[in-house]
Amino acid sequence: MVTDGLLAWYAACRRDLPWRASREPYPVWVSEVMLQQTRVEAVIPYFHRFMAALPTVEALSNAPEEQLLKLWEGLGYYSRVRNMRKAAQRIVALGGFPRTARELKALSGFGEYTSGAVASIAFGERVPAVDGNVMRVYARMARVGESIKLPSVKKACAGWVMAEMPQDADPGIFNQALMELGATVCTPRGPKCAACPVRARCAARANGEEEDYPVKEAQTAKAQEEFDVYLIVRDGRALVRRRPARGLLAGLWEFPHGIDGAAPRPGAEALDVKHVFTHKIWLMHGVRADLAGEIEGGVYVNADELRALPMASAMERFRIELLESGDLTEWKS
Repeated sequence: MVTDGLLAWYAACRRDLPWRASREPYPVWVSEVMLQQTRVEAVIPYFHRFMAALPTVEALSNAPEEQLLKLWEGLGYYSRVRNMRKAAQRIVALGGFPRTARELKALSGFGEYTSGAVASIAFGERVPAVDGNVMRVYARMARVGESIKLPSVKKACAGWVMAEMPQDADPGIFNQALMELGATVCTPRGPKCAACPVRARCAARANGEEEDYPVKEAQTAKAQEEFDVYLIVRDGRALVRRRPARGLLAGLWEFPHGIDGAAPRPGAEALDVKHVFTHKIWLMHGVRADLAGEIEGGVYVNADELRALPMASAMERFRIELLESGDLTEWKS
């Protein structure tokens, strides 16, 4: 079985991560949502800051959106934190966390993986928690010849996890051990097979093909959008606007672009910024400009206010540029 040596390896080698200090459902849930498509090293300071500001599910349920977005600023995929607040409000209304994966899955933002992770780690339910790390381990162990993105392969992986999970094992520990193996040993590139506690069971390694799995998919070229971003300062204040409540980067603040009446200052050098999303690329040219008139939704803010705004990470370099320029006033109105 995969468990031969796996649990002992995990007990000896697992990383000391802040969310592992407790198996209470709230910190487990917060960490699992933050870790979706985000590196562990990047998540740690966000987790500390979030838990300090919103230490309970009740605090999260009552948090204003502006605070949530600021706490999440830079993590991306902001729908995650909005769904967390919706789920928190439902959890409070229920009088506490549901204790099974099936019940958890009814909450906003709780998919198959998050439900399984919280149910197994916090409540000891015997269910799989299949993330990308586990899928990679499975693909190599079983030499899976199809894309791990296929629902059928994910279902097969979940079945494999349950077949390998010992009856007397702690489900949460077992799931975390598999995830840790994928994150630290069975890595996407350059897997550390010599350190793997289950290498004797790995079909890909036995055939010298560990780098060939999971099977690679043809990459689709991302669409590129190129545009000017206007850095407009008036009386020591910078012009910003809030993005629409729906769509990409919903509700976050940005510097204006795609507007009429903005005139770049002669000789002003552009600050070029490239920001890569999962589905598109923004090629932005930040230019100092003057504005004739006003723009809809535009607000002028001083340096302190600009720092406090939850801003799209794509715009962060422009914010830094203005704050370091000394052109903005520091006092609050």
